[in-house]
Amino acid sequence: MKIVAVEPIGISPAKAEEIKNHFLQQKHEFVLYADRNENPAVLIHRIQDADVIIISNIPLPESILSTANKLKLIAVAFTGIDHIDTNYCQKHNIEIRNASGYATHAVSELTIGLILDVYRHLSTMETQTRKLQTRNNVLGRELYGKTVGIIGTGAIGRHTAILLKSLGCHVIAWSRTKHPEMIENGISYVELDDLLRQSDIVSLHIPLTNETHQLISKEKIALMKPNAILINTARGKIVDNRALATALIENKISGTGIDVFEMEPPLPENHPLLKAPNCVVKPHIGYATREAFDKRIEIVINNINTFLS
Repeated sequence: MKIVAVEPIGISPAKAEEIKNHFLQQKHEFVLYADRNENPAVLIHRIQDADVIIISNIPLPESILSTANKLKLIAVAFTGIDHIDTNYCQKHNIEIRNASGYATHAVSELTIGLILDVYRHLSTMETQTRKLQTRNNVLGRELYGKTVGIIGTGAIGRHTAILLKSLGCHVIAWSRTKHPEMIENGISYVELDDLLRQSDIVSLHIPLTNETHQLISKEKIALMKPNAILINTARGKIVDNRALATALIENKISGTGIDVFEMEPPLPENHPLLKAPNCVVKPHIGYATREAFDKRIEIVINNINTFLS
């Protein structure tokens, strides 16, 4: 079979050679493209004769997938699969296997970092210092004793909850599935609206589905405390970001830390969050650590090996 890595997926040339030799020993061809290119014509060229493809978060609509007549497996080097036309894949018996769990620690740690950045104005104070200024009487807030609402208790949500509890936070949660691990650690599940009303910090850890699209709407944001902050390291489309920006401008909530948007950065200049006050933004870095990338490729190769066996 022909296995095509459509993009570099963060591996070294030495690792790429190791993977190539691994598949050659099994009589399979392995091709790795050294650049990320989302141009449809380029993608069609790269996948058209592949049996297996490896991608991260490059969008794969039906218009591209329909040109790959031999395709049997999409090995996703990513957690989410909302960028792939799963309906088309299901109809045409194309299997999708993601790299679930590879970035649990990375994203959880960034979540804590974003909370601290918003609470202690770290990015703002960095700018102040480089401008040869003082803190100008800016006061931060402490995490200890705060109520944190975790929306979504998959692996990342659960790990984030445990980290925050260890820092002295009172943690509550809302999720489709209630996990015994959370309850055993003294974390209560509550209704979504109650979570939004009670929390000092709301942190999102749910996948993007039809049900969760703009789940955090203008109406849901209005339920939050005026001194509450919202952290999103999950998926950008879960939040109505225009409503979020308005809430920040009108002081309806206190701040936000955002690592994900409706589209992958670079953002358009007129994106509403770029001009919103006390809004810390990052260019989707939650998953991007060396350790996570090493784990990711291991999961991807194991998924392909299992499929081929």
